[in-house]
Amino acid sequence: MGRRTQSGTFKHGDLLVNKDGLRIVSHSEEGEPPLIKPSDNQLSLADLDAVKVIGKGSEGIVQLVRHKWTGQFFALKVIQLNIQESVRKQIAQELKISLSTQCPYVVVCYQSYYDNGVISIVLEYMDGGSLADFLKKVKTIPEPYLAAICKQASAVPQKVLKGLMYLHHEKRIIHRDLKPSNILINHRGEVKISDFGVSAIIASSSGQRDTFIGTYNYMSPERISGQKHGYISDIWSLGLVMLECATGQFPYPPRESFYELLEAVVDQPPPFAPPDQFSEQFCSFISDCVQKNATDRKSAQVLLAHPFLSMYDDINVDLASYFTTAGSPLATF
Repeated sequence: MGRRTQSGTFKHGDLLVNKDGLRIVSHSEEGEPPLIKPSDNQLSLADLDAVKVIGKGSEGIVQLVRHKWTGQFFALKVIQLNIQESVRKQIAQELKISLSTQCPYVVVCYQSYYDNGVISIVLEYMDGGSLADFLKKVKTIPEPYLAAICKQASAVPQKVLKGLMYLHHEKRIIHRDLKPSNILINHRGEVKISDFGVSAIIASSSGQRDTFIGTYNYMSPERISGQKHGYISDIWSLGLVMLECATGQFPYPPRESFYELLEAVVDQPPPFAPPDQFSEQFCSFISDCVQKNATDRKSAQVLLAHPFLSMYDDINVDLASYFTTAGSPLATF
């Protein structure tokens, strides 16, 4: 259970956060060692000026902030801790994963602080917002750009599949909430995975979880029906995201209730890319992602070699230009 100490430290298991920073303490350490100080750029909350609110949620807000001395922009997630314990656990999980995850395909967490009942998380600012925001502007995303979003193109390391491969194979993490609003973009053409509040770190050799949290719409059949699930459940979510980006609409028709969605995902055939509208390679890629039987789904590592991702290699796919010109300007302050 998360708790606050008299010394002004937020503690949750081996996670310690105070006004100076964040630290994970191993069970072998005695007492309360000093927390990790802000990184080389010496980030301090006092040096961050608020520009505007760029996101709101049930547990807090996200502000665009500017560093007083460098002019660099950050996203500051501010969370009040007068919230239910389940949300505190999600916050602690996000902090742990953010501390251990240093990867160009995942949104950077620069530092975290706790002071006066508030957790503040300093994150990389992605000025293009999310894929969900971008889809509202462009309605659909053509295949060449979807291939680039999934892998490496235009000499810029891209992103989603490599991010999933890093999380799954190197960090043993299931994201569990992959959706358009958790995939962020910027003017450099970078695409990064964000929001690890409901992610699961897999400690067992089986690589399976049986807890039930996340966004229902993008859940795999095994997850939405409450069964054990592993890394491959993220691949189902990726398939739905890519299909939604390609067609401009969520792959399942609107449902009145969770139980109707459950029935559609578990009992009906999986969604597919219409073969008269998309290439054979894209249709195959989507099919490999949304196999109802988890054992039939391809891993992120295998999907990186899928023909769909290489069929546009001879085309100059410039995501930076696409993100900045296809929709309205990315950042306005």
